[in-house]
Amino acid sequence: MTASLVIAPQWIGDAVMTEPLMRVLAKRGERLTVAAMPWVAPIYRAMSSVAEVIELPFPRGGLHLSARRALAKQWQGRFERAYVCPNSFKSALLPWLAGIPKRIGYQGELRLVLLNQRMANPSKHSRGSMVAHYLALAQADTDTTLQPKLDLSLDVLKNSLLHFDLKLGAYAVFAPGAEFGPAKRWPAAYFADIAARTDLPVVLLGSAKEASLCEDIAERINQERPKLARSLAGQTDLSQAMALIASAQAMLSNDSGLMHVAAAMGVPQLALFGSSSPLHTPPLSDKAVVMWLKTEANYQPPLDCAPCFERVCPLGHMRCLNDLTPERVALAWREVVSG
Repeated sequence: MTASLVIAPQWIGDAVMTEPLMRVLAKRGERLTVAAMPWVAPIYRAMSSVAEVIELPFPRGGLHLSARRALAKQWQGRFERAYVCPNSFKSALLPWLAGIPKRIGYQGELRLVLLNQRMANPSKHSRGSMVAHYLALAQADTDTTLQPKLDLSLDVLKNSLLHFDLKLGAYAVFAPGAEFGPAKRWPAAYFADIAARTDLPVVLLGSAKEASLCEDIAERINQERPKLARSLAGQTDLSQAMALIASAQAMLSNDSGLMHVAAAMGVPQLALFGSSSPLHTPPLSDKAVVMWLKTEANYQPPLDCAPCFERVCPLGHMRCLNDLTPERVALAWREVVSG
């Protein structure tokens, strides 16, 4: 069995989208060790094809060369192959320092020496699906329609529901954040409007940075329907958030990491896209419904500016999300909730 190291992406959604790559590599006889930052490590622990997860000890930002050298020294002679998922220079540095014979990844950021099996790196606008992008690192004929799959243990599911006093399938999850920036976030008032149209209790999830956003939405909802909403943003770790999503009746979200978690767990979901593209990062699930004004023929004038892939709307109008009104979304949400 080939011992392989995978350097994981640092975004939750990207980590989820590497799962088909892990499955293909494991199926052809590679034992996978994934090196991941702590905030995405739980994603890989939910992948049955991953044998081991190593949490990288480096703080955000900086090269941390001495720490990388020390870790690479421990890995010398341990791995035969390395797959580098991110495009950064420092992500390719560890496999090179460890002397791993085959180091596979995409061209970029002065990686000519660090990688010895380099692949052309298409631009974001011409890249297509990120699942296919990561799958290509396997350098084999693969089925690009593979859907990411995550599995949590029954104990994690039960303990998370018990800890937060929730019942299986008795609530919806709203994930109104998007780490990348405000150009991917549907307006807070719109989330509250959708909640007011249903009797289903709502649990709001997100990071600590999104706590104020989620609390604001919960307050708006509870003003109309007392005790209908509860914000747990910043109160869960990633494993707990994954468990609460997996146990929900349905989920409403922007294009975000938690959107991909819901898709990989087969949760009925409605995903709202604005500045990004569902052709690039779709929720790959038979139970996912996507709304994007770019593709709505009856929306005028057409959204020629989308997708811009910007953190903040460069034109200042945010039509792609502001014009995706609750009235447009409500019917689709009711259908997702009802199954």
